[in-house]
Amino acid sequence: MAWHNTSQIGSKQYTCGWCDNLVASPVGFHCQGKPDERIYICPHCDRPSIFSGYSQEPGVAYGSGVGHLPADVASLYQEARNCTSASCHTAAVLICRKLLMNIAVSQGAKPGQSFISYVEHLADNGYVPPNGKGWVDHIRKKGNEATHEIVLMTQDDAKELISFAEMLLKFIYEFPNRVPASGGP
Repeated sequence: MAWHNTSQIGSKQYTCGWCDNLVASPVGFHCQGKPDERIYICPHCDRPSIFSGYSQEPGVAYGSGVGHLPADVASLYQEARNCTSASCHTAAVLICRKLLMNIAVSQGAKPGQSFISYVEHLADNGYVPPNGKGWVDHIRKKGNEATHEIVLMTQDDAKELISFAEMLLKFIYEFPNRVPASGGP
């Protein structure tokens, strides 16, 4: 298989699956005999992305980054997002469930408790926004379904749980840290 430089074709705009930046790459290659297969080099991280028709590898992780997270919480959230880029939707749902446990412990819940005690800790201590307890319970139910039943989670399941997890993480960690320090009234 021979690859040829595509600089004469023009740049391609895409979200890099490696660095999560929206880029336009002027450097790319196409496969001789397979014009819909191309490789573009990200101008931000210098890593290759492979395009074949409408598919992209590595895929783009669903959701957005969240600032001010503890290391273990950040790692789990990114892992759930990365699962969606590889179409591992059941894994993403399971990680979102585990993420709730880690959030609760980072906010003062005791390790080794039942999952429901973590959900109650978050709700009872004001970490779940108004009308959000149903979503926390939805993550619990979907996580239980993925764990204890012979069922695969869908892309929609993973996306909705990651969306809620992102909002919860911003509510608990990011937004409070955005408030400027006040020296008084």
